[in-house]
Amino acid sequence: MDHHPHHHHFTPPPSPMENSAAGASSKPPTPASTPNSRLASGAPSSRPSATPSQPSAHASAPTPASRTVYSDRFIPSRTGSNLALFDLAPSPSSSHDAAASGPTASSGSAPATSPYCVLLRAALFGPDTPDRVASSATACSSSSSAGASAVGTPATGNIFRFKAEVPRNAKRALFSGEDEEDALFPGIFTTRGSGPRKIPRSPYKVLDAPALQDDFYLNLVDWSSHNVLAVGLGNCVYLWNACSSKVTKLCDLGVDDNVCSVGWAQRGTHLAVGTNQGKVQIWDATRCKRIRTMESHRMRVGALAWSSSLLSSGSRDKTILHHDIRAQEDYVSKLTGHKSEVCGLKWSYDNRQLASGGNDNRLFVWNPHSVQPVLKYTEHTAAVKAIAWSPHLHGLLASGGGTADRCIRFWNTTTNTHLSCVDTGSQVCNLVWSKNVNELVSTHGYSQNQIIVWRYPTMSKLATLTGHTYRVLYLAISPDGQTIVTGAGDETLRFWNVFPSPKSQSSDSLSCIGGTSFVRSYIR
Repeated sequence: MDHHPHHHHFTPPPSPMENSAAGASSKPPTPASTPNSRLASGAPSSRPSATPSQPSAHASAPTPASRTVYSDRFIPSRTGSNLALFDLAPSPSSSHDAAASGPTASSGSAPATSPYCVLLRAALFGPDTPDRVASSATACSSSSSAGASAVGTPATGNIFRFKAEVPRNAKRALFSGEDEEDALFPGIFTTRGSGPRKIPRSPYKVLDAPALQDDFYLNLVDWSSHNVLAVGLGNCVYLWNACSSKVTKLCDLGVDDNVCSVGWAQRGTHLAVGTNQGKVQIWDATRCKRIRTMESHRMRVGALAWSSSLLSSGSRDKTILHHDIRAQEDYVSKLTGHKSEVCGLKWSYDNRQLASGGNDNRLFVWNPHSVQPVLKYTEHTAAVKAIAWSPHLHGLLASGGGTADRCIRFWNTTTNTHLSCVDTGSQVCNLVWSKNVNELVSTHGYSQNQIIVWRYPTMSKLATLTGHTYRVLYLAISPDGQTIVTGAGDETLRFWNVFPSPKSQSSDSLSCIGGTSFVRSYIR
């Protein structure tokens, strides 16, 4: 992998630290003081004079009493406007029309086919509105001769006549299209909400993560509510602060053990670490101090899930243990039912249901007090690691199957029904719902290693993101719900902006890493 030639280091050396890429206004003149000003040379006022003149035979002879009275209104003229500043290409027919209209057109207002007029007419009346070519004199003569019947004709009709409502999307299409080249004036206007949301196809930050394991059954990345990313690399756990980009080494398990899972408590101050030897450690991240170690599993712990002060752990020994960190016992209950390694574990948002997935192709749902599953789903045909509860609808659960299955399935755990199934075409490694909109993200392995953003419930693809060269085994979402981080066996963590901000988001958002500039850095 290409890296920057210079790297910083953090204590203890020699691990490399993150290396980021890189006039005064004047009073308007009066007609008396400046007779050659714009105001004096403008058109006479349409207001009647204070002393209206009576018709007479000598009305044509000018006298001092009948001099023209000018208005005090300033009427702007766009004759001198420099439209080149807006990068508006002139209409192909503008030069032809200007030549045909003679010198009068050049000295008067801009032709009707000028870029400004084309843009204004289309914005007001829709992009298909025909040009109004007739001059005011022609319009007056035609209207006086033809009467009311001439009003409806396109050539001399009133441009403000009533007509069918112009579709809203037709007006939007004037300024921006699906792609910029589809817009009438690309790059000039951007209309918010004018179609499918634009999702950047490239990550805006990449962290190198040496020794990030390529193991489908592990969960080595989690993002806390305090905006700190925890990553298990080999036998160590590192913390990356998304606001300051500071990297902290939390723990080192030694040469005889490896990190298999990490999981933040909801408050974001404590981190659980599952190890290859079956231990579950609780760490105070603010003090970088281990609080306790629980040694109840006989084999590696690859899945962790918090519910307030209750920590659930899933192991290769096929069991799920509930640990109450307030109690002295290592665990308060044991859940049995899986016939193979437990690799997926998620509590619902209301902490009333726990979903577990295993290498036995089973998806189980438990309540806080059950030791046997209350719901069993056997439709998947491969290991179920990807599990996600919807934050928008109570009881809505999504699950994804491995290489032999490749499907995302949706369940209503309230009514115990299978809602729908989507074949993604590749191994489903992770799922996460957006907290801001009704969308979700899936990450995939064999054979395309892609990231897909879906709109629920239509399950239409909003974006397919690629870049990882190995299976995208790890996924976490930022506390503000806008950014996701993905990890793979290619030893990189990639940050993507995929979801919109919440409607009522405050200015002091927790997320400090959003942006568009690309940065390559180190996690250790």
